[in-house]
Amino acid sequence: MASAGGGALSILEYFGGEDGNRCGYCKSEAGNVSHGMWAHSLTVQDYQDLIDRGWRRSGKYVYKPLMSQTCCPQYTIRLSALNYQPNKSHKKVLKKMQKFLQDGEVCNSTSDGISVEPMDSQADSPVSCNTSFKREISEDELKPLCTEGEDPAAQHREKAMEKITDGETHKDHGDPIDTTTVKTTVYSMPKPGKGADTSKPPRRKAKDIRKERHLQKMLLQKGDQTSQQSAVTPTAAKPKAGGSKSIEEFIDVPDRENVAHRLEVKLVRSCPPSSQFKATFQESYQVYKRYQTTIHQDPPDKPTVSQFTRFLCDSPLEPETLPDGLSCGYGSFHQQYWLDGKIIAVGVIDLLPSCVSSVYLYYDPDYSFLSLGVYSALREITFTRELQKKAADLCYYYMGFYIHTCPKMRYKGQYKPSQLLCPESYSWVPIEKCLPLLESSKYSRFNGNPKEGDKDYLTELSRVRVLHKRTVMPYSIYKKRRKGPSDETVVKQYATLVGQTCAERMLLYRS
Repeated sequence: MASAGGGALSILEYFGGEDGNRCGYCKSEAGNVSHGMWAHSLTVQDYQDLIDRGWRRSGKYVYKPLMSQTCCPQYTIRLSALNYQPNKSHKKVLKKMQKFLQDGEVCNSTSDGISVEPMDSQADSPVSCNTSFKREISEDELKPLCTEGEDPAAQHREKAMEKITDGETHKDHGDPIDTTTVKTTVYSMPKPGKGADTSKPPRRKAKDIRKERHLQKMLLQKGDQTSQQSAVTPTAAKPKAGGSKSIEEFIDVPDRENVAHRLEVKLVRSCPPSSQFKATFQESYQVYKRYQTTIHQDPPDKPTVSQFTRFLCDSPLEPETLPDGLSCGYGSFHQQYWLDGKIIAVGVIDLLPSCVSSVYLYYDPDYSFLSLGVYSALREITFTRELQKKAADLCYYYMGFYIHTCPKMRYKGQYKPSQLLCPESYSWVPIEKCLPLLESSKYSRFNGNPKEGDKDYLTELSRVRVLHKRTVMPYSIYKKRRKGPSDETVVKQYATLVGQTCAERMLLYRS
């Protein structure tokens, strides 16, 4: 997939990273094991192919968990947005927002029968950010890249790499019990009761009463439909199966004058920053700072402007447009939720050729009662469905990683129909078939056909593209020109992990 300018190239540095680091899920000090790359630039098609092989980005750092060795295996999960139907819990969140917008009704309970964790794939990913990779690439090294025998390629100018110093992980917020204030109460034995009153009919459960009323209502409706069939023309629209509403019907709020609140969702390009993004940067950052210090209990000096920029604004994705693609283009964006003229939440997303990829969500803690983590995920699903009408291939919503070993991270499996990526064949398998396997083993191959392997496995190491001394060349030539010890093992590992297709298309920087 070429960009509008036709010269976008992916430039990456691979530095392995098989040493164990602290896990943000099970708190193991050295159990988290992953491979890592620093992306100076990355086309959206290359990143699409990488996440379909289990990679994920955090800022400009791209990582892939070593599934068979890491303490908490992280499986890429995606949702078929076109086939999504909101379940009972999701409907409850949507109705709560509708009531708040229309009537100003506030529900103080955040318990909706589902996890209130936001759909933030990076917050839940304990990326090792204490990498010792410090060497910087000068601008001169990334100036005109010349492929031997070809015209100079497009120029790629990047700022010097920054060392990633902070990892983002979910934190438990359980308050410790103050034993000095605990009172002891002695209870007396209750007096024996008289038993049930046999003169009255037995009490029934409220659930059974509701079921009976619902059945009676359905029978009455069926009778009315039967009596009206003769008046209905053959071309009349048929009601939806089971009377279920689409997610769009739940989200749409009547545009009238007397609504209590107005919610607007705006899409702004974050990298390179658009004028709208620049104009709202400080307001957006303040929401992020409040979210991190209140929800994640970070110290006030941790969520700095530079940390926010590096983590959620900087992106290696090259902005791209296509004649028959999205009018907004592809790349990295912020989806801002404006309530009555102020930002209350921001969803960080990547728009890729086949999907909307969720990166992170942060929101104003004062609006936690709206279950914004769930609500934003449902809005992003709706957004994916809208985009698919303009770009047919864009039909999936990627939710980051599914971690079965961490109970609070299983909420992503509630969005259906979902699929998990098989860590060996890189094929997609319905989550319902994967869960029994994960119950018996934290690491599992999901593809039931043992003969089906990686379809894009490394076949020709010599064809791997390398950027060496400002020149693009195949590995076969680089190998002859390189001075010093052989790095074939490292290059082969990189090519095996990214696949033959990406290895031939992306540029692996070698000094």
